[in-house]
Amino acid sequence: MTERRRTPVPADLRANPVIAVLRAASAAAYAPVIDALLRGGVRFVEVTLSTPGTISELPLLVRRFGDDARIGVGTVTQVEQAREAIAGGAGYIVTPTTDARVIDVAVSAGVSVYPGGFTPTELHAGWQHGATAVKVFPASRLGPSYLSDLRGPFPDIEIVPSGGVDAESALTWLRAGACAVSAGGPLLRDAVSGGDLGALTRRAHELQQSIVDAGLAETRSSSTGRTS
Repeated sequence: MTERRRTPVPADLRANPVIAVLRAASAAAYAPVIDALLRGGVRFVEVTLSTPGTISELPLLVRRFGDDARIGVGTVTQVEQAREAIAGGAGYIVTPTTDARVIDVAVSAGVSVYPGGFTPTELHAGWQHGATAVKVFPASRLGPSYLSDLRGPFPDIEIVPSGGVDAESALTWLRAGACAVSAGGPLLRDAVSGGDLGALTRRAHELQQSIVDAGLAETRSSSTGRTS
């Protein structure tokens, strides 16, 4: 299989290598949570199609937060979902599976795409088809050493671990060479269901600061999440 063109990992994701994954009962819960994350220094936010109203809320979020937040859409499993998300202003697409058709939609639009996979076959297929990076899910079942194992046969592959990534394992994955980490429950906790947003800001700040202090955030000129 010939490797396709791809949108590279954005420079500002390498500088802010945490993607916060938001799942809520309603998309109306997104805005205050995103605001709390931004105050804590986490700029990349994935809103998910498992939350009702995400597509209709997306353009409002993009307009409200502008360039302060990089808002992508996750749990994309169908081509039409990818098209709607991109039309609504999604800065990137995240999928739970390796579907070449969904990857093609994002690649053709010049939008970053992060398809999910577990096995070397799935991850390599997503990478070869033009993924910006491949999402290892569930990362907690594998551990950072898996990245080193993958880099043996696939030395150029870019990895974003997802699933059970907490503050401690985030640093370990980044040290192992992940370009970013995807953080859901361990970071968000109950913030999307009315929990303490101030506490979320503190967790986000502590995570981002620990990454900076460990020298794991690259300093680069700013770029958007939509293009390289």
